[in-house]
Amino acid sequence: MIQWVYERASQVSAFEAVIVATDDDRILSAVNAFGGRAVMTGSHHASGTDRVWEVAQGLPNASLIFNVQGDEPLLDPHCLEDAVRRFSGHHEHVDMVTLMAPIQSMGEFQDPNVVKVVVNQQGEALYFSRAPIPFVRQLGANAQSYQHAFRHIGVYGFRRQALERFVQLPVSPLENLEKLEQLRALEAGMRIWVHPIEKAPIGVDTPEDLVVVQDLLSQSCVS
Repeated sequence: MIQWVYERASQVSAFEAVIVATDDDRILSAVNAFGGRAVMTGSHHASGTDRVWEVAQGLPNASLIFNVQGDEPLLDPHCLEDAVRRFSGHHEHVDMVTLMAPIQSMGEFQDPNVVKVVVNQQGEALYFSRAPIPFVRQLGANAQSYQHAFRHIGVYGFRRQALERFVQLPVSPLENLEKLEQLRALEAGMRIWVHPIEKAPIGVDTPEDLVVVQDLLSQSCVS
């Protein structure tokens, strides 16, 4: 799994380095075995973002730091490349970047494990929620209401100073209610640009997801 994600991230030419941040000796050994680069961190971190910041402190020249989570083996490198370049060249006024894709079904829209996001006219996040947002009043519970919605994809890019500020912020009230870390940034007045992509990749949250991903990857290797 880690190797798949590492290989995808390594295809993004805008990344100067790809590093696995971990506190697990097994992951460190696995990364070393396939020739990747990994850094051991402390085991005290409350989130992956804190772990990323520990590694970033050892990279003082890194002005943009991206957190690509290890459960996204099918993330499209081209989409990530576009997000990185647009964030660095056209969105200098925002602190963070993340991704979103259209919701595909009412079940997905109503699933609390699928985080929804709404944005303003500049494409910056207004709110993230596990609830089905936005609520389309004219349609109410109509099955087509999900066609106006987007799901959040948990890839985060930070400007260095924004990442440093973020990890120093206390857990915020909305973050605590929704259990969504990115709400801490919004409540603190940080600006998050949300890059749209056409389709959400299949993430691996369960053993069943892993079987699906393995089948897809094996098919792509055969073809």
